[in-house]
Amino acid sequence: MNLHAVRAIYRFEMARTFRTLAESILAPVLTTSLYFVVFGAAIGGRMGEIEGVSYGAFIIPGLVMLSLLAESVSNASFGIYLPKWSGTIYELLSAPVSTFEIVLGYVGAAATKSVMLGVLILITARFFVPYEIQHPVWMVGFLLLTAISFSLFGFIIGVWADSFQKLQVVPLMVVTPLTFLGGSFYSIHMLPPLWQKIALFNPVVYLVSGFRWSFYGISDVDPMLSVLAILGFLALCMGGIFWIFRTGYKLKA
Repeated sequence: MNLHAVRAIYRFEMARTFRTLAESILAPVLTTSLYFVVFGAAIGGRMGEIEGVSYGAFIIPGLVMLSLLAESVSNASFGIYLPKWSGTIYELLSAPVSTFEIVLGYVGAAATKSVMLGVLILITARFFVPYEIQHPVWMVGFLLLTAISFSLFGFIIGVWADSFQKLQVVPLMVVTPLTFLGGSFYSIHMLPPLWQKIALFNPVVYLVSGFRWSFYGISDVDPMLSVLAILGFLALCMGGIFWIFRTGYKLKA
């Protein structure tokens, strides 16, 4: 493996993050803090517990997942789209660097940024709401798998997009709505029976549910289904990237 190439791509992407620290890290943390103030303190104080957990603590896993999905997709898609837009992608493709090494550099950096953000949000939450993590190993596992999977998904979006506007289409029109409807701020058991069944077709439900289980031991679906869902999505994204590099889709035209 060409570790020098992987390290160069990774360090370049991480350096870009620290050059835009306010937009990359501080803005999402401040936005999430507002959610804690509004939903956790103002609204949560007027609501009862959900399955034995205070509302403010209940929404923490959902808020982390909301930021994690959005930032993973955004970081990875912009990271690969920028060299496409500037034309430097051809230098990368002609260099002695394999597909795996390119993806490892870009996706590794995007996933690292997302995990950093997730940890910062968890630290920030401590200032607003007390919470516990019953299964820390599973929590870290869900955090890493989700960050990697959606960074791979973002990489695919970055290859597919041919304008800066298109980079925002899937995150704004698909990922964010699915996350809000995926039980981030409520349990799907609170929905009418018909909508509970419909909600099970939302893949984000399994991510949020599994992540919440790692905190409080409660979930809307079986935690093993959550693990299988994220592993299946990971495999699907890896297959998509393999096909992109094999065919040169929107890279070699």
